[in-house]
Amino acid sequence: MTTTLGNIRPVRIEDEMRSSYLDYAMSVIVARALPDVRDGLKPVQRRILYAMDELGMRAGTPYKKSARLVGEVLGKYHPHGDSPVYEAMVRMAQDFSLRYPLIDGQGNFGSVDDDPPAAMRYTEARLAAIAQEMLSDIDRDTVNFGPNFDDSLKEPLVLPARMPNLLLNGASGIAVGMATSIPPHNLREVCDAIVHLVDNPDATVEDLSRFIQAPDFPTGGIIMGREGIQSAYSTGRGRVLVRARATIEEGERRSERRHIVVTEIPYQVNKATLVEKIAQLAKDKKVDGISDVRDESDRQGLRVVIELRREAQAEIVLNNLYKHTALQSAFSINMLALVDGQPQVLSLKRILRHYVDFRCLVITRRAKFDLKKAQDRAHILEGLRIALSNLEEVIRLIRQAANVETARAGLMERFSLSQIQAQAILDMQLRRIAALERERIEEEYQQLEKTIRELEALLADPQKVLAEVKSETGKLRTDYGDDRRTEVLDEQPDAPTREELVPHQEMVITLTQRGYIKRMPANTYSAQHRGGRGITGMVAREADILQHLLVADTHDTFLFFTNRGKAYAARCFEIPQDATRSTRGIPLVNLLSLTEGERVNAVVVTSNSQQEGFILLGTRRGEIKRMLFSSLSNIRSNGLIAMDLEPGDELVSAWLAGEGDEVVMVTKMGMAARFPIADVRVSSRQSGGVRGIRLEPEDQVVSMDVVIPGAQLFVVSRKGFGKLTPIQAYRRTGRNVKGVRTLRITEKTGHVAVAHVILDATFVMLISEKGKIEQVALQEIRAMGRITQGVTVMHLEDDDQVATVASMNVRSHSPG
Repeated sequence: MTTTLGNIRPVRIEDEMRSSYLDYAMSVIVARALPDVRDGLKPVQRRILYAMDELGMRAGTPYKKSARLVGEVLGKYHPHGDSPVYEAMVRMAQDFSLRYPLIDGQGNFGSVDDDPPAAMRYTEARLAAIAQEMLSDIDRDTVNFGPNFDDSLKEPLVLPARMPNLLLNGASGIAVGMATSIPPHNLREVCDAIVHLVDNPDATVEDLSRFIQAPDFPTGGIIMGREGIQSAYSTGRGRVLVRARATIEEGERRSERRHIVVTEIPYQVNKATLVEKIAQLAKDKKVDGISDVRDESDRQGLRVVIELRREAQAEIVLNNLYKHTALQSAFSINMLALVDGQPQVLSLKRILRHYVDFRCLVITRRAKFDLKKAQDRAHILEGLRIALSNLEEVIRLIRQAANVETARAGLMERFSLSQIQAQAILDMQLRRIAALERERIEEEYQQLEKTIRELEALLADPQKVLAEVKSETGKLRTDYGDDRRTEVLDEQPDAPTREELVPHQEMVITLTQRGYIKRMPANTYSAQHRGGRGITGMVAREADILQHLLVADTHDTFLFFTNRGKAYAARCFEIPQDATRSTRGIPLVNLLSLTEGERVNAVVVTSNSQQEGFILLGTRRGEIKRMLFSSLSNIRSNGLIAMDLEPGDELVSAWLAGEGDEVVMVTKMGMAARFPIADVRVSSRQSGGVRGIRLEPEDQVVSMDVVIPGAQLFVVSRKGFGKLTPIQAYRRTGRNVKGVRTLRITEKTGHVAVAHVILDATFVMLISEKGKIEQVALQEIRAMGRITQGVTVMHLEDDDQVATVASMNVRSHSPG
């Protein structure tokens, strides 16, 4: 049995796949996803508008069911599903999707919260007034028509588009291997740019950008910077940063809290999702300071209220919201459109150029159509004029004719008329022979002659065609122009620094002897009465004791001074925050580049506004050094040498001081020396110090502090005895003296642990070597003389002793 293959031919599967895929890709690109550069519409949008015009769903007419329109489009022009047609129609009716909606919808057409529209059987629609500019003159042979999907009807291949819709409403779509994303623009600006381009064909993109500032989104917002805009207008690709319009409002009454009010959001951002995201960030504590989020949007406009806690810094919260939510979003621009059926990435000038050329073609074709129509009518009127001038003879000729054909032939032969003119005379009504009607025919003829001359002049002169483009563009601007909604700022903000994202908050920073550091909010610790047992501030591990406790703002800078005389710097917010008091924090070597055997013995807290003053450094052997604060303004990550130490000595204290300040040095054996810092010369950073206090062989310096007039010296012994003594009780001496007694040392008190100058503090923090932290109200400690042993301020276990002390309100003078 023989099998005949007929016309079947062998084809390589790779070739067939390539060919079929390319055919499919081009079909998607041309017939679905990409807009035409001339009218800015995709095929489904074009078919919807044309079908609405055919159904008489024009502006000012009664609304008609959306389902009726969808059925019309499906049945005549668009052989796809009903959902894509209805979705395209809905988008053209949404004032938050299109800058200038083309459809006037009645009913639920969705919302900026991404709520779905009602079913097509429930909604109604008609053309918006501005959409009729897209269809204007479509019946005057201005555009080409092609067969529909079954060759039963004709549909426009492009709309006349008296408005530059591609730029006005933008476009977005994903094709095969390419995508378009064109933002909407302001009609007035685009019209001004078109007029300028018509007058100046050699205008550059920069020239046109003077008229078209930037995209103008229907949802408003603020565009940050022009760099991405210029790139998009010049190359067709760019990226713009859009921020929501948010204002910080104070409560009307003092008891009311501050709040952030958002009235505009970036384009294509889902408001409901945005509100949910803000609420979740607040719940997860990723953005601190938010107590409530409310969506108060109504028919009057969008309004999202973000309530803040009383202690929150609104600017910091807002910066965090810009970083972590869609309140700040990037819009990527890719101006891809079909030019003669081929996808091309276009610059701003090329888009406007293609539009102007298209409008010139439309106006030319319209003029030719009108000219032919006027000429045809004038030709008929010429015949009627001849007939009216020879009325008696025409009537007699018609009476004598045997039939219509004879009469027509007679008229053509006698008066040299065309068949059309002769037929018009035969069809003329008797009323036309009245004097008034004869006058109207003459007026109509004269007007047609004038129109013909004007149209012929228009077609003969391209400049007149361009003038008509300008005229129509100007009328469009007058009829539909409005103000910008999106504000444009010249400079794009830098990425928010960590400092801009961290709120100002009072923190307690602890540093252990073994080099573990952490920070916690100051309100973590509660005040207690003197003599209390305290609360656990950290878990003591392997005999690690708390060495420093400081209070600072999250934006303050810490200067760390090590036993070897080196200085390091770190911001407060760079120190990891712990959730509980009992954790020991992170090793300081993870924050600072400390060398082996190097440990921090002193810390100075400075604010960002600190520019002047001196740094005072004190050593275990009684040396003191004064240098300019600016000497440490640029500390490298691996630190700087702050003081050249003698062998066997180590740095124990560091303070920030002013020109007229005094210093007090306190020793382990209870001696104190007070002298002005003017007695200490200003030294360079790398130099050593001079003798501040003269020590006995077994004595050493435990504290050095800056004297504050009217303050008190708080001295605490190892075994928890403490006292307050007015600073004036310590007479002023020169440096390099033994000093005076500040605490009576006994076996019961133990040696001096630490001394601290106190001014206007309400309470102090006592820290033991086992990690106990206790806040003691200073009003419970009475002032005593220099030589007394003090009172019990902290009860300690037998194997525990005081490590350090700090006051909670000290800023420029932090404990060392």
